[in-house]
Amino acid sequence: MFFVSGITGKVGGATARQLLREGHAVRALARDLRKAAAWQQQGVEVRQGDFNDAAAVAEALEGVAGAFLMIPPVMVPAPGFPEAKAVIASFEKALALAPPPRLVLLSSVGSQQSSGLGNITTTHLMEEALGDLPFPTAFVRAGGFLENYAGGLGAAAATGVFDSLLQPTDRTFPMVATADIGQEIARLLIGGWSGKKIVELGSPVSPNDLARAMSEVLGRPIQARAVPREQWAAALQAMGLPPGHTGLYEEMQDGFNSGWIAFGVPGSEPVAGTVTPAQVFAQAQKA
Repeated sequence: MFFVSGITGKVGGATARQLLREGHAVRALARDLRKAAAWQQQGVEVRQGDFNDAAAVAEALEGVAGAFLMIPPVMVPAPGFPEAKAVIASFEKALALAPPPRLVLLSSVGSQQSSGLGNITTTHLMEEALGDLPFPTAFVRAGGFLENYAGGLGAAAATGVFDSLLQPTDRTFPMVATADIGQEIARLLIGGWSGKKIVELGSPVSPNDLARAMSEVLGRPIQARAVPREQWAAALQAMGLPPGHTGLYEEMQDGFNSGWIAFGVPGSEPVAGTVTPAQVFAQAQKA
């Protein structure tokens, strides 16, 4: 039995699917049991609870062979990241009450840095708080999710242009599909390890590579175009971020573009992705 958090999302869902495929039992926690009904039909033991409730998390961890935890994503966190800090504090209490034999946590590329991370600050805080647990712990520092770029397919199909905040457009950045993240988490949980492990998960992909993948899926030429820095706030607001709340996302993108947020941390284990951008985009088109 393995505990999987975020089962109604992409990463948790991918992890659960891989574990079930390999014949393992899965337990999950969900605030709304209706949203997890499909998982219950597949045999997942879904308990009602919230990650901010340490007692509920601890009860869900009882008796498992391993656990996967992640901080629920918040696109526009409040100043000081109180949402993430509350979940991290809950995890600390729960892990003290019911320590699992091994633990995998979803982190992010760049989380070793203590500043200049923007939204990635949440996983840095998590690594700081949970980095010295007395049982095997693995932090999966994933690259940028390829699925995040699928939202640009409609505009690219209409205009022939893929606007990118990552730049220059011929430079590669760490990226990965959520299916690969789930597969790696399941591999770690099933196989086990000793001590603390840091995995850098993903492969180098450029905005030009993304544009070529879009071209392949859409059947028309797509060109990557770097959005001028002074236009980032407006571009992010057009994507749905509230006016005046784009700063953290901009800081994160600056970190990628400057090389501050990157793979290559000494002592980490590199694991390449296997799912291509074209495969992710083709799947998004079918959805």
